[in-house]
Amino acid sequence: MFIDRVKIMVASGAGGDGMVSFRREKYVPRGGPSGGDGGKGGSIYVRANKELNTLMHFRRKRKFVATKGENGGAKEMYGKNGEDVTIEVPLGTMVYDLQSHELLADMIHDGQTVLLLKGGHGGRGNSHFATSAVRAPTYAEKGEPGEQKELQLELKVLADVGLLGFPSVGKSSLIRKVSGARPEVAAYHFTTLTPGLGVVNLDDSRSFVMADIPGLIEGASEGVGLGYEFLRHVERSKVLIHVLDAAGSEGRDPIEDFHTINKELAIYSPVLAQKKQIVAANKIDLIQDPKVLEDLREKIEGEGYQFFPICALNSEGLKPLLEAAWKILQEVPDISFEPDEKTIVYEAPKNEFIVEKIDDIYYVKGKRVEKLVSMTDFSNTVSLRRFEKAWRFMGIDRLLKKQGIQEGDVVDLYGVEFSFTDEKTHTTNESEDF
Repeated sequence: MFIDRVKIMVASGAGGDGMVSFRREKYVPRGGPSGGDGGKGGSIYVRANKELNTLMHFRRKRKFVATKGENGGAKEMYGKNGEDVTIEVPLGTMVYDLQSHELLADMIHDGQTVLLLKGGHGGRGNSHFATSAVRAPTYAEKGEPGEQKELQLELKVLADVGLLGFPSVGKSSLIRKVSGARPEVAAYHFTTLTPGLGVVNLDDSRSFVMADIPGLIEGASEGVGLGYEFLRHVERSKVLIHVLDAAGSEGRDPIEDFHTINKELAIYSPVLAQKKQIVAANKIDLIQDPKVLEDLREKIEGEGYQFFPICALNSEGLKPLLEAAWKILQEVPDISFEPDEKTIVYEAPKNEFIVEKIDDIYYVKGKRVEKLVSMTDFSNTVSLRRFEKAWRFMGIDRLLKKQGIQEGDVVDLYGVEFSFTDEKTHTTNESEDF
């Protein structure tokens, strides 16, 4: 089964907690702090694998969670880092943040690896907080929480040459003849329901990948049939071979079909409509009157397209068609795999905080304050005092005053609420890194 779009959930591991510990050794009655750091949480990576050609393996597993870092130990022993998780995807997979629709990764090279979510930092043990004034700190940091995202994976087939055309014009027969691909071929419409890939070998040193795109119909650009599902697989082809039923064996007009498909391409994407395109007039073995083929050639070439009469069943005319496709491939530059629309995500500078007042509560947001809250042990009074110093050191109290906060007003820092107290004569000689 071919699956080209799935939703998954990923979560990186939290960092391990730092340890509060003191040396307890013979002849060392007052040993200093010796708490070790917590281990780093596991991260989430995505890696392109050329051996995969579908997203079907995500049907059984759609949740990927990295492990938590271990807590620090006594004698300044570090906790073990959590194990990373690497998600394997086929070439051509685009990874989107499901909430923001931001493109996070475009996997186009075999072995390409992209970091999606960082694991949380391990909390520092109490050995880090000893100073000349505080020689026996009784607090340590908690591990930083991991991150979590819902992602959408979309696969766009990577092929040098894409086959276009209405159903039953002979695309599957063509790719069967020129490559090792074995799509189903039958005398009814929509035999091919999923894109198929085949490698075309012209000789020992020349080859390219061809994609059999399921038959398009009028209205495909608006989603009629499976239009959107098929058209996006053509976007990354360098060259398009437009296959026509030159004999009109089902009562269709090949010229009308040609214009209909090209119109759908233009509606779906102007860039797609500008791709190099050559025309393969198939089923010439069914044409009784040579003038029919010549009239078709004259009309197609009159619009500026190369024209190649072929018969996919007996291989007539295939060699010139493939040589023409190869020549164009050498002339067309590599495609820049940029999304049609970029989502611009605003990232606050390191020292910037945002204050919002909602229903008489002041909400403070920002990366640094979020990290401070998540890594503070609020059950420890010493750790709590350090938290109060830290948020004033960051200048959040001054920012709140500018916003008009008054004594006793409620402040919310990512779920931690407290009453604001104005300490006008606040100084700090601490050398701690906040």
